[in-house]
Formats: sequence, structure tokens, C-alpha cells
Amino acid sequence: MSVNVDSRVVAPGDDDYLGDAWELKEQIRRSEGVLKQRRGFFTDAYRRSTVHLFLDGDDLVGFATVRRDGYILFLAVAPEFRGEGFGERLVARVADEHGSVTCHARATNENALQFYESLGFEIKRRIENYYEDGGDAYYLKLGEDESITKRLSELVRRR
Repeated sequence: MSVNVDSRVVAPGDDDYLGDAWELKEQIRRSEGVLKQRRGFFTDAYRRSTVHLFLDGDDLVGFATVRRDGYILFLAVAPEFRGEGFGERLVARVADEHGSVTCHARATNENALQFYESLGFEIKRRIENYYEDGGDAYYLKLGEDESITKRLSELVRRR
């Protein structure tokens, strides 16, 4: 993991790093066919959320936009930084601040589903035609087991 990576939190209503987050989301959309939301939707979600970010100098490594209830609207890590624990750390920060952590993942996004399940998320239900393009989604919730939340919280403290 890079020693130059800093973490930041952007409060709701703030646009700091909005453009960088949009560009990272679009990079992932173009290469992986996920995160297909329109700019207006993304911008509104970003501005209404608390955003946890990791930065390597001026470069955005990853971010999570989170509603007040612990629902993760967007989670993205730059491809060149995957496998270094940034996604886990982002989820751990959310788990540390909220009693419940939930999200949706595209039913065809095997990487996201494996990632969330490895952290203890459980698939609660499948929702047909959830996305604008007609794609299905799974609604995921971090397991009820308190030890999972503790494990993620401890991960944040160690890094």
C-alpha cells in the first residue's frame, strides 16, 4: 500500500473532489460496464452524502458516498489500487459510523458481489429492473453478527 495515501471526509453539501469522483466512476464504467448512473444522479447523490476518500497526492484512489442511514450509494476504487485494502477500509469506515450498512450491487457484477460477501454482507433480495438500463440488482446488508462490524472497525484502526 502506498505510504502517501491520505484519507479525507467530505461533508454533505460540499463539492470537494466531485469532479475527480465522477471521472473515476466514468473510468470504471467505460472499462467494466458498471456504475452507469447519469451525471445529474451522481452529482445529487454525492452532494447529499458523506463521502469518504483516499488520495495519493492529488490522485483519487477511491471513494464511498454514504447516506445518513449507512447506505452506500457508490463505492469505487481505481483499478491500479485494487487489492491493497482500500475498498475494505472504506466499508470499515462506514461500518464504524453506522449501526447498519447496506447497498445495492448489479446482479451481473460478480466482482462487487464477491467483494461484499467477503466482508460479511448478505444478499437480502433480488430486485428486477432496478437500474435505468433494466439491469437487476441485489440488495445487500452487512451481516447481523456484531463481530463482523467489529472486525471491519478494527481494520480501520490498524491502517
